[in-house]
Amino acid sequence: MTEPTLTNAPGPELVDAAKGHDPATIELRRAIHQDPELGLQLPRTQERILESLTGLGLDITKGESTTSVVADLDTGKPGPTILLRGDMDALPLQEDYPSDFRSSIDGAMHACGHDSHVAMLASAARLLSENTGEFNGKVRFMFQPGEEGFHGAKYMIEEGVLDGVDRAFAIHIISNMPDGMFFSKGGSLMASADRFEITVSGSGGHASMPHQTIDPIPAAAATITGIHTMVGREIDAARSGVVTVAHVEAGTTNNIIPPSAFIEGTIRSLDEETRSTLHSSLERVATNTAAAHGCGCSCEVVPGYPVTVNDPEASALSGAVADNLFGAGNFVEMPQAVMGAEDWSYVLNQVPGSMAFMGACPTDLSPGEAAPNHSNLMRLSEDKFHHGVAMYAAMAMVRS
Repeated sequence: MTEPTLTNAPGPELVDAAKGHDPATIELRRAIHQDPELGLQLPRTQERILESLTGLGLDITKGESTTSVVADLDTGKPGPTILLRGDMDALPLQEDYPSDFRSSIDGAMHACGHDSHVAMLASAARLLSENTGEFNGKVRFMFQPGEEGFHGAKYMIEEGVLDGVDRAFAIHIISNMPDGMFFSKGGSLMASADRFEITVSGSGGHASMPHQTIDPIPAAAATITGIHTMVGREIDAARSGVVTVAHVEAGTTNNIIPPSAFIEGTIRSLDEETRSTLHSSLERVATNTAAAHGCGCSCEVVPGYPVTVNDPEASALSGAVADNLFGAGNFVEMPQAVMGAEDWSYVLNQVPGSMAFMGACPTDLSPGEAAPNHSNLMRLSEDKFHHGVAMYAAMAMVRS
């Protein structure tokens, strides 16, 4: 793709200005980290966001169905509306790494960096509000709850967050990528994520007399093997697809054959054709394998997040902006997508935009040593948060 021609692209001076906001960025991040909330209702996190935006001259709207925050910055000059997003919610996980701002809530932890997304975006709002003379148009700050499986972006879209938006950009922090560097690619960046539930039904009885039963366990075992074999036999090797059985449940003790067995797992793909093929193949394998064992079967696929697809031009723009800000080499074009999923996909299905990963590997560790996102020991370097602040701000200011 041709390198984009940039207009009004900020340089290192914006990074220096962002660094001046480090104390506020880190203070907000730690406050949110210490007080994590789950799902779509995050009132304490919402209140901290509202406090951080006070006095910036923003037009602020609180969500109706969730505790989202939408804040608009209007330069008063004609131009595009650029959406910047930071997600707010934590994970249902016990934090086991000791720190002065360790989670105070049992069973909840910011193990995916959303606390840093909020803090960097709030500081970007302050930075942009100080520099409205340097660009035109509007900036919309999207503080979104419920990314971790709750479809929070979808609720915000239904409430109008994308109305009038011309381009969108998001950052996702990664704990085991090099600190302060950005990684992205055009096209499919992250996978779709669907959940499946299979119940294999037989008839139970005494484990010493299986001939008097229809045992669902061998059928379930064969189904699991068939599912894992199915992917490599039905999906073109040039495409990416994953089906993982992650939860199996059957029986209560050693001498009872149960009446049913339950299988649950995830389906991941990087394009809708593969996604559809995996859905139909899963149902066929499950149903027919159960029938071959004399069992019944119910198979349900619960749709999750779509494929996250970066607009190629928007992704190239983010790379050029990063080069302007930090110099060549701080933005890496990823060779392939990752199989994690994001509800940012809902936004990118409707407006051109992109997401970039930002490394925040702790300075005392190498990326290979750092605990990954979603780990109970996950932690972040705060040294380069100003890179994220500057990147958010620059993506709102630049024109191509």
